Amino acid sequence: MPISFHTVEIKLPAIKKAALKKFIATQALKEAKKKLSVTYVFCSDEYLLNMNRQFLEHDYYTDIITFPLGETEKEIEAEIYISIDRVKDNATRFKAEFSEEFYRVVFHGVLHLIGYKDKTKANKETMRSKENEWLRKFKTALKAV
Repeated sequence: MPISFHTVEIKLPAIKKAALKKFIATQALKEAKKKLSVTYVFCSDEYLLNMNRQFLEHDYYTDIITFPLGETEKEIEAEIYISIDRVKDNATRFKAEFSEEFYRVVFHGVLHLIGYKDKTKANKETMRSKENEWLRKFKTALKAV
């Protein structure tokens, strides 16, 4: 499958891997008309902080870094790194279930790859709306399984 999950320095909490991979691939194909080849790497805060410093010259914690690796007319290839520590902290901060925040961040990376931005207030609102839409659709898909 073109979407894979890996861990570095952490143990990944229970998630619906097969359903998530299928959902991401289907949604990206619907919206971008392209297949995805994405490697997700779930890691610790320190691991992602080091990447943020090394590759982006940012000296702060973040929940996600998306690295587009290439794009053709038919496919998008990328690596997405997600700090599970940040996801847990953000879930607490936003009073959300861990699973909801986790899936939101996973979708956020793909949304960037297919063209959504979050630098302006309007872009952030559009991104959040799309994340919420994907969360609703994913929850519905899980119920159908």
